[in-house]
Amino acid sequence: MAKTPWAPGAPALAAAARAVDAVAFRGESVDAALATAEDMDERAAVRAIALGTVRWYLRLAPAIESLLERPRGVPSPVRALLAAAAHQIEYSRNAPELTAHLAVDAARLLGAERSTGLVNAVLRRFVAERATRLGRVDATLPGRTAHPGWLVKEIARAWGERAVAVLEANNLHPPMTLRLDLSRTGAAEYRAALAERGIASQEAQWMASALTLDRPVAVSELPGFPEGRVSVQDAGAQLAAGLMDLAPGQRVLDGCAAPGGKSGALLERCPQIQLTCADLSAERVALIAENLARLQRPATLVATDLRDPAAFSGEPPFDRILVDAPCSSTGVIRRHPDIKLLRRPGDIPAFAAEQLQILRTAAARLAPGGRLVYCTCSVLPAENEAVIERLLEREPGLSVAPMPPAAALAPGAVGRAIGVQLLPGGQAGTDGFYYACLEKTTAGS
Repeated sequence: MAKTPWAPGAPALAAAARAVDAVAFRGESVDAALATAEDMDERAAVRAIALGTVRWYLRLAPAIESLLERPRGVPSPVRALLAAAAHQIEYSRNAPELTAHLAVDAARLLGAERSTGLVNAVLRRFVAERATRLGRVDATLPGRTAHPGWLVKEIARAWGERAVAVLEANNLHPPMTLRLDLSRTGAAEYRAALAERGIASQEAQWMASALTLDRPVAVSELPGFPEGRVSVQDAGAQLAAGLMDLAPGQRVLDGCAAPGGKSGALLERCPQIQLTCADLSAERVALIAENLARLQRPATLVATDLRDPAAFSGEPPFDRILVDAPCSSTGVIRRHPDIKLLRRPGDIPAFAAEQLQILRTAAARLAPGGRLVYCTCSVLPAENEAVIERLLEREPGLSVAPMPPAAALAPGAVGRAIGVQLLPGGQAGTDGFYYACLEKTTAGS
């Protein structure tokens, strides 16, 4: 076999830098940016470096840029490479000098031969001065927690003394939590099956269907996954099915259903419902179909846009509607750290307007006495209780429905003026979710 001209590890670092460049400078999602690395033998390393760099980019990039005379004059792939190498220096166990050496080779792989001297010099200075350089960044809360300043302000305004804990939780590695189909397996039985494969797990005492693994594994290692006995779903997301108050024979709509995780949970909880799953496009509906096929659960699948007031206008009303609305995803940053780089302040009012449109269509399709559950994975009140307040002003036929108190839903859940908020991490260890329950009190829409 011919000897590679690159030091081992350099191709992975270069591929990670390409992904970081795509996220930080071209606005791509990290999953899309990493797609080109799927065929690499080092894809796990590429993913780990890229995700780690994106997670800490807003801490690392200012420290690196303080070492550059003209940061904007440096090509974006090289700036991304410097950030990725700085991540390895600061957060990995690799020898810092080795990382600097690998980065020089990675620059060549990126076609930036002219920048190899710059890369070498900047990283060697970073190794020598990183305590000072990072210390200056860490003097501010946005820098220390690697969040954009506008988002820090919004979280601080919403959560006060809890804000720092939210920001810190966003930088933790998320747990892998499973949802058991309790009609097919029990928690003790499934834990034993996991243990036989050397997989340790813990029960969530407040959620019977949830098990959290001590360490993540590939779904191919999960017993019964192909047959639908178990799915991967955060425990906080599993609350939705219970809040729907399902009964056999009900017409139920999951209005923003892709990829189908909550749809599956509804059918596992009450298989006798008549479930319709809707989402924007045929491609998204295909994801729902794939998930429900694995779970062996039937539903009617429809590609439609609930922002359109005419959606489902010719059909009988629904007894239950779940709206898991598109949102800023600020409650799942620990799973999707690119959100910190991709979101902008103007996105929040845009999402809120869209959420209200969807809810008003859903309200028009709800039967008298029916229940509407609203859910987001946002921690920002502008997308949560503020949207519900606006909805109630515009839809007098809706009222707030009873729901369990926050403490009964999950440890550490926070009761709001309307609904309940789970914050990322916290006592329950979940992602950040908001829930509100509404009911239709008249026959009017």
